[in-house]
Amino acid sequence: MLKPLIAPIIAYFAKLRFPVLFGITVTLFVVNVLIPDFIPFADELILGLTAALLARWKKCKNPDLPAT
Repeated sequence: MLKPLIAPIIAYFAKLRFPVLFGITVTLFVVNVLIPDFIPFADELILGLTAALLARWKKCKNPDLPAT
């Protein structure tokens, strides 16, 4: 029952260049949103944008081409 829900997430993580770093960033973002801080939304914006950047950073399809 749980496997059809998790399989697309695992496939998405497999395409990322740094899946562990993305997971850590998303986890920090969720924890940061739940814990109140002195400067509202500043660190949430930074962590959210970093997680979005890491989510868009995919592996090269052709390993012979140099990475850009």
